[in-house]
Amino acid sequence: MELSTPLAMTGGPWLLILCLAAGAVLQACAQPDSKGFISIDCGLSGKTGYMDDKTKISYSPDAGFIDVGTNHNISAKYMHTANSKHLHNLRSFAGMRNCYTLRSLVPGAKYIIRATFKYGNYDGLNRPPAFDLHVGVNYRHTVDITNPYEMEHVEVMIVVPDDFVQVCLVNTGAGAPYISSLDLRPLDRSLYPQVTAAQGLALAFRINFGPTDHTDIVRYPDDPHDRIWYPWLNDWTEISTTQKVYNSLGNNSFFMVPSAVLQTAVIPLNVSRNIKISWISRPTTMDPGRLGCIVILYFAELQVIPANAVRQMNVVLNDKPWYTTGFTPEYRYAAVTYNTLPFEYLIYELSIEATNNATLPPFINAAEIFFVFATTNLGTDSQDVSAITAIKAKYRVTKNWMGDPCVPKTMAWDSLTCSYTIDSRSRITSVNLSSSGLNGDISSYFTNLKAVQSLDLSNNNLIGSIPEALAQLPFLTVLDLSGNQLNGSIPSGLLKRIQEGSLKLIYGNNPNLCINGNSCQLHAKKNSKLALYIAVPAVLLVVIVLVAILLICLLKRKKQGSVDNSIMLQNETVTSHAIANHVADYSSLQRLESRRFTYKELEIITNNFQQVLGQGGFGYVYSGFLEDGAQVAVKLRSHSSNQGVKEFLAEAEILTRIHHMNLVSMVGYCMDGEYMALIYEYMPEGTLQEHIEGSNRNGACLSWPQRLRIALESAQGLEYLHKGCNPPIIHRDVKATNILLNSKLEARIADFGLSKAFNSNDTHVYTNTLVGTPGYVDPEYQATMQLTTKSDVYSFGIVLLELVTGKPAILREPEPINIISWARQRLAQGNIEAVVDERMGSDYDVNSVWKAADLALKCTAYSSMQRPTMTDMVAQLHECIELENAGDYANTGVYTSSSDNDPNMSYDAYPTDQSSIVRRNSTAFEMEHNLRRKTTMPTGPDAR
Repeated sequence: MELSTPLAMTGGPWLLILCLAAGAVLQACAQPDSKGFISIDCGLSGKTGYMDDKTKISYSPDAGFIDVGTNHNISAKYMHTANSKHLHNLRSFAGMRNCYTLRSLVPGAKYIIRATFKYGNYDGLNRPPAFDLHVGVNYRHTVDITNPYEMEHVEVMIVVPDDFVQVCLVNTGAGAPYISSLDLRPLDRSLYPQVTAAQGLALAFRINFGPTDHTDIVRYPDDPHDRIWYPWLNDWTEISTTQKVYNSLGNNSFFMVPSAVLQTAVIPLNVSRNIKISWISRPTTMDPGRLGCIVILYFAELQVIPANAVRQMNVVLNDKPWYTTGFTPEYRYAAVTYNTLPFEYLIYELSIEATNNATLPPFINAAEIFFVFATTNLGTDSQDVSAITAIKAKYRVTKNWMGDPCVPKTMAWDSLTCSYTIDSRSRITSVNLSSSGLNGDISSYFTNLKAVQSLDLSNNNLIGSIPEALAQLPFLTVLDLSGNQLNGSIPSGLLKRIQEGSLKLIYGNNPNLCINGNSCQLHAKKNSKLALYIAVPAVLLVVIVLVAILLICLLKRKKQGSVDNSIMLQNETVTSHAIANHVADYSSLQRLESRRFTYKELEIITNNFQQVLGQGGFGYVYSGFLEDGAQVAVKLRSHSSNQGVKEFLAEAEILTRIHHMNLVSMVGYCMDGEYMALIYEYMPEGTLQEHIEGSNRNGACLSWPQRLRIALESAQGLEYLHKGCNPPIIHRDVKATNILLNSKLEARIADFGLSKAFNSNDTHVYTNTLVGTPGYVDPEYQATMQLTTKSDVYSFGIVLLELVTGKPAILREPEPINIISWARQRLAQGNIEAVVDERMGSDYDVNSVWKAADLALKCTAYSSMQRPTMTDMVAQLHECIELENAGDYANTGVYTSSSDNDPNMSYDAYPTDQSSIVRRNSTAFEMEHNLRRKTTMPTGPDAR
């Protein structure tokens, strides 16, 4: 039997409440109400909202949140099926991408976003369209209602990265998109720990078991977060109470189910029967980010159990019991069981069963089923978005400027060029608004586009003066202001940039433009380059010359002090703005003891950057040779790297004060105007990643003793960062590509651009931004944003698994699966041969490999408390090497860790998840299940 209410598949975060801007254009400057809610009735005419009779929630018109689309009412024939007022009307769209912008959010906070769609034959075509729904820059769901009577809810829970979020309806060629309502509800940070900066939850269904009337829906105010709990009508027996049912302490605080939901439950007719629910996941090529399923079940005993009776239950999913023994929920206290890591099946068969000891049937009060999706796709830099959005509003740009300006690439805004990198946000690098009918002065928001290189505002009707702040754009090389009505003087900062050769200014056909504040007029051909000797008074020239001489003297004096060299700027004008954009106090950078190179010297030692060794988010790495013939690696910052300055300064500071045989050494640095580089010792064997994937220069396979030594040396480097440094340092980006190998295959940890120092007295560092590489990032860090040294331990565990298996952190088989799940599936069968890199043949000791695999899985435990320290890992890896040295490669036994709480625990009981059922005493049980990844979309559950 299927759910009697539509399923929520997917959705996006939203914030609402209207503000009217000056003039005829409505601006979206909504604020949440006193509850933190935003509720939009899409297509509601006028400027006045209303209060819902049942929930007492105030709904607002949507005109202040979107400036395209048309209002419609659904056909009168279908009004009786629309039980809420906001379903009576809708807004439809003709454009390709049509976006609601919800503002005044709290960056890093969790929100429920719910969109509702009811076609109701509003267009008289009797042909419901199909279209895509995007939350931010990510696809979330395809709306495909098959008849006019249907209604669909799409709901997601996400962490919003910025103070705004956009919900977009995308035309896919199957009809005009439309929407009926859009809701946003805040969640406490502690709720739903599975929702992190890296992943969200898409609701499949939320069930309140027990009510017998399909209209008996629980939501606000019974649920303060306005989650909608639908009843599920079936032939089970209802049990209920009118007394309050409590959420117990402990992990129940993760979900906080309302008492109105917990006051009802269902049981089968007798103890021999079970409560069964099934659902499936259907593949879709549009949702490759789906990561599995989260199941949350709620139990509260509603009956007083006689002394001679026993109620004991277990949960079975796809024939796998969740617990080794049953559990007995307490009277009028909620218990919750859930998984933190996703189940990954194609077909789900869930059963609530009585144990053999039970004399009473099982029951269940409520359930929530979610599908996990990745939220790691990054939109455009938020400062760029705010700036270009303000520019759009000021000039009323009528191009296809909807949604994120740069992402996805196929929907990037007309007249913009963007930079794209894998591990950072896109930046706007070029704006071409030539001949776009711009009126008024030059907006100050152009000066907030810190990565822009070319700005073309030619052939418009711009008036007023040229903003002085344009000279502070660090990467601006072309500024075309020709063909306008600008007046006043050309700012001195721009004149100086032109003299330095870092800027081309095109200013022709501005008859009132002056350079000295007098009534002069400049007459120059279009596209002419301003000559500095005309623009700058003689006095300014003298000052510049004197300043240049003073800087040269200071630089010479600094360079002569061998151990007291401070990082200086050779080109103060160009570079200082770039650094100020990333570092609040540049002068706090510690003094470098390494050699300082000029950019000209880098050109010489790299032979004009001829040989590329690699590439990362910072830029390219080139091979070079010093005067003495020593080979070095030169990591040159790319101009398109928007985080390069910050990472450069962080890495330079760290590498000057840490020294360890298993950390890469810095030979020198370069800060020469806009050019920045770090020079390292050369590591001829490249990265560990190249050896694992077999793409290293000689194609040789690492032996098991070599892999163990690399693991040990990498662990020693991390141990030094955690224990040997003062203050301690968390690397934050431990991965196989950041472990370099010298000619003796000795390991060095590299790339400290994301590293974080912390007080040794603190247990963690709280961060506002999640950083790291997908596949290596600590899931507990994702959930809490609290960074600890155990986050490095988790990433190291992934690297250790890569060394054991020869597989990457995320496999494609054929669907994506993380290496932890892949390894655990095989180790659970006791088959180490199915895990070990087959290229090593049988040339390894079985006990040594088992121990290494066991250590890797301990490192990747979900809870950081269960992970070893890097000091522990160094000691344990020494033992692995001892086992390897003592082995005869004929041993076929199975290694069992002596450090487990249960010395008899075998890998068929190794937990692939951290699932718990919590009572008032917070007792937790581990869940066991097998995993199978499919890229799917949910449909409704069937009950039996």
